[in-house]
Amino acid sequence: VTFDVVTGAQAKPKANAPAYTKVFGQSLIAEAERDEKIVAITAAMPSGTGIDLFGQAFPKRTFDVGIAEQHAVTFAAGMACEGYKPFVAIYSTFLQRAYDQVVHDVAIQNLPVRFAMDRAGLVGADGPTHAGSFDVAYLGCLPNMTVMAAADEAELVHMVATMAAHDSGPIALRYPRGEGVGVEMPERGIPLEIGKGRMIREGTRVALLSLGTRLAEALAAAEELEARGLSTSVADARFAKPLDTDLVLRLARDHEVLITIEEGSIGGFGSFVLHALAEHGALDRGLKVRAMVLPDAYIDHDKPARMYAQAGLDAQGIVAKVFEALGRADEAKARA
Repeated sequence: VTFDVVTGAQAKPKANAPAYTKVFGQSLIAEAERDEKIVAITAAMPSGTGIDLFGQAFPKRTFDVGIAEQHAVTFAAGMACEGYKPFVAIYSTFLQRAYDQVVHDVAIQNLPVRFAMDRAGLVGADGPTHAGSFDVAYLGCLPNMTVMAAADEAELVHMVATMAAHDSGPIALRYPRGEGVGVEMPERGIPLEIGKGRMIREGTRVALLSLGTRLAEALAAAEELEARGLSTSVADARFAKPLDTDLVLRLARDHEVLITIEEGSIGGFGSFVLHALAEHGALDRGLKVRAMVLPDAYIDHDKPARMYAQAGLDAQGIVAKVFEALGRADEAKARA
């Protein structure tokens, strides 16, 4: 069973949903056709990031610097200084190699370098060396940085457009390996308002706040919770930084339980939400908050669905977390 991530309604899955990597490459081509300043940079991973598609369309605006992620980032910073709009497409886990350059050559200078991070979250057969577990934490702590996560392939199109339009500083976008969920695709990407999430489904007792592609599982969990008498809201944060504080505080005010869900490690989105709740006094009235993150371990190769189930980040795991927060864990186990 799948759910329309715009309406929250049950929907039939589409056959042959496009791969996120391909959607990124095609979206970047569409933006580059309208803006000659857009260039693409990668570090020996053109096919893995979709930059091979961009290179076929714009060979003179495509730069593969080889296995030199540090150079890729500094090169992008130099191009940004000269008025270009560089998109640096590197796997989340490999961008770690260029962290010093991200900090010193891009973030401190507040340069509009666009970071497209493929392989966000768990990646199946690629295993722990390629799992993008840490980027929200390691980028979200940097001043001037904007961090987005696409919930589905249509959101990815809009977020590429958002990156193209964002000239006031560095911006990063994370998306997973593999196929999308089969949503209706937009004809053209429309830039999103920076730092604003979206409500997908309105409820009254439980709030599920998702960042990234766990949104479909959050919607499935909401259906199960509704069937068990728990009215459930679902929201898509879209941005880890800047955080949509108004949305977070609204969910905290109007619900008994608030669960954050992300495909990343401790120290990321859930930590940002908890900090915002604490700073605004939203924890003072007894709100039950839980942050669902990847376990503090490197997870071995398997199919992504099984890996996320093992990590407790599937619909069943979300439902169990809600009942745990309500002090009804035994009830959740009995139904599982």
